Amino acid sequence: MPSSFDFARAPGHLIRRAQQIAVAEFARALADFDITPVQFALLNAVIDAPGVDQVTLAKTVAFDPATSGSVIGRLEAKGWLRRQADAQDRRRKLLFVTPEGAQAVAHMSAAVSQVQQNILAPLTTADQVRFMALLAQLVSGHESPAVPLVQR
Repeated sequence: MPSSFDFARAPGHLIRRAQQIAVAEFARALADFDITPVQFALLNAVIDAPGVDQVTLAKTVAFDPATSGSVIGRLEAKGWLRRQADAQDRRRKLLFVTPEGAQAVAHMSAAVSQVQQNILAPLTTADQVRFMALLAQLVSGHESPAVPLVQR
């Protein structure tokens, strides 16, 4: 009989668990705002690049462009985001954070910062720095076409 795979030590499993913990912590801390981590990321990306189009925005936050439209629609329904047709290409929708959206982000920012601290709280300060550097390296390595990954 074959031995079972030790998924509890598998990177994919641990990353999935870390994601579950991060999302749960975000939901708990921001329950009063009725917002998801993806919605918060989209709002902040639009604040950083007013007038960004939907496709570019989805790439910026590494979110599926096909479903970003519904997330944008929910933010629009809350009055936090507005879409505007591009004057040069009416099919292209440009996005802008409304004053109400900017105010909501300002009110959420302290809670989101606390969430980030809570996620890393089990680690020492030195381990937090090392973990964040390694996590950024892992993501960057998988996003960079110049770095070949091991083929199966």
